[in-house]
Amino acid sequence: MKRTTLSLFGAAAALAAVTGVAALGGAPPAAETGAKAPARLPVQRSTALCPAPTSSDVGETTYTSFTPPGKSAAGGRKSAAQLLSAAGPAAKSDAKADPKKAGKGAKAPQEAGKPVLSLKEPGKPATATTSSSDAPALIGTADGSLAPGWTTQQTTVIAAGAGRGLHGMTCAAPDTSFWFPGVSTAKGRQDYVHVTNPDTTAAVVDLELYGKDGRIKAPTGEAVNVPPRSTVPVLLSTLTDAPTEDLTLHVAARNGRVGAAVQASDEKLGGDWLAPSGDASPDAVLPGIPADATSVRLVAHVPGDDDADLKVRLAGPTGSISPAGHETLHVKSGMTTAVDLGDVTKGQAGSLLLTAEGDSAPVVAALRVTRGKGDKQETAFIPATPALDGRGTAADNRTEGSTLALAAPGKEARVKVTSSAGADGGSPVSRTYTVKAGTTLAVEPPRPGGAKGPFAVTVESISGGPVHASRTLALPKDGLPMFTIQPLPDDRSTVAVPEAEQDLSMLNR
Repeated sequence: MKRTTLSLFGAAAALAAVTGVAALGGAPPAAETGAKAPARLPVQRSTALCPAPTSSDVGETTYTSFTPPGKSAAGGRKSAAQLLSAAGPAAKSDAKADPKKAGKGAKAPQEAGKPVLSLKEPGKPATATTSSSDAPALIGTADGSLAPGWTTQQTTVIAAGAGRGLHGMTCAAPDTSFWFPGVSTAKGRQDYVHVTNPDTTAAVVDLELYGKDGRIKAPTGEAVNVPPRSTVPVLLSTLTDAPTEDLTLHVAARNGRVGAAVQASDEKLGGDWLAPSGDASPDAVLPGIPADATSVRLVAHVPGDDDADLKVRLAGPTGSISPAGHETLHVKSGMTTAVDLGDVTKGQAGSLLLTAEGDSAPVVAALRVTRGKGDKQETAFIPATPALDGRGTAADNRTEGSTLALAAPGKEARVKVTSSAGADGGSPVSRTYTVKAGTTLAVEPPRPGGAKGPFAVTVESISGGPVHASRTLALPKDGLPMFTIQPLPDDRSTVAVPEAEQDLSMLNR
C-alpha cells in the first residue's frame, strides 16, 4: 500500500511537470515530502471576455485595457494584448424564443475577429470607444510581458430608456461555473445573462434559477448551446412563468468553458452589470457601499446541502457594527434569501461582512445598491469579493469620480495604491495607506501627474491582514447619480509551479 501511494504521487507530479499545472490539489505539504515549495512565476498568457455592451441607440462605451509594469514571463514569448470581436446572435429575440438555438446560423453584428483594441506596453492604458447599438462581445488574449495582471474595463453610459445610467464591468477570464445572487425576473426589470465562448469548439451550459423555495423549474435553460467564439444573450424572464424579484442564477458549463455576466435594466432604478460572486465560502466580504447609498439589499444563497447561519456586520471608517434588526441571517440549503438593509451606511462608506456562526455552510452573496431618490435613482451591484493575495486593478478611472474602498475584516493592513499614466499622457504616482482592523477606508486614488485620458489604479497588499477592495466610478449627468462599482479580485498575475527539469512554457490563465 505504501509503495502504491508513493507511485501514484510520483505519477501525478510527473503529469504536472509535463502539462504545466500550477498546483496539485490534495498533495502533501512540501515539508512532509521533502520537496521544494512551488515557485511563483508570471503567467505567460491571459484571457478576457467582454459581453456586448448595449443594444441602446443612446449608449456610448469606452474600453480601457491595462497591464501593470513588473516582471514578465520567461521563455521569450512575444508580447501582445488584443481584443477581437466575437460572433453574435442574430438578435436578442432569438435567445428569448429558444436559448438552446441561440447563435445557430447567426451573423455577427460586426465582422468576427475584427481587432477592437490593442495594448502596446505595460504601465500605459489603451482605450477605444464605440456608440454602436450592435457593438459585439469581445474575446481577448494577452501574451508575454502584457499577460501578468492584464485588465480590461468596459464602461457604458446609457442616456435614456430602461437601464439608463452607467453600466461598468471588468472583462473576466473564462471558467465553468458562475453564481449571480441578485438577479430578477420581476415586472419592470430585464436581466440578460450573456454567455461567451472563447474557444474553437462549442460549449453547452445550464442556466439554473434558485428562489426562496429552492430551484425553479426552467427547462429551456438546460443545455444551452454556445457556438465557437461567439456570444449568446438569454433573457432570464423567459426561463420561468413566475415573476420573482430576488433570485440566484447559476451558469454551469456541461462542456467547454465560458465567460458569463448579467446585465440588469430597471424601468425606474436604472441598471448595471452584475459580476459573479466569489467562490462559496462560510465568510464573505462585500466591499464598497457608497456613503450616500439610499437603499441596500442583500441577496444570499447556499449552494450546498446544509443551512447557513451568518453574523451580519457593517465595517465603516472607525469600526464594525451590527445593523439594527439585521444582526444575523439564516439561509436554508439550496434557497435564496433577501434582506432590505435600507440606508445602512448612515452617510459613511462601508463594507458588509458576513461571518459564519458555528458550523455554517458556504454561501454566495451580492448587494444591490441604490443612490438618489424619486425619478433620479440609479443602481449598482457589489458581489462577495475575495481578498487580494497580491494586487488587483481597476482599468478605467477619471480625474473626477473614482473612489477606492479598502476593507480589512480582520487584522490591520497596509496597501500600496498606484495610479498609472493616462491613456494620452501623464506620469504614474503611488501612495501607501493603512487600513485599521475591522474598518473600511474610502479614498480617492492619487491623481497621476498631468494625466490625460482614463488611467488605471492598482492596489497591492503590502503587509498585515487580508484586504478586500472595490472601485466606484461616478459620472453624474442631468441630476442623475450615475455610478458603477467594480470589485478588485486578485489579478492572478502569477501561478505556483512545482520545480521540474522541463521548461514549463505554458503558464496560462
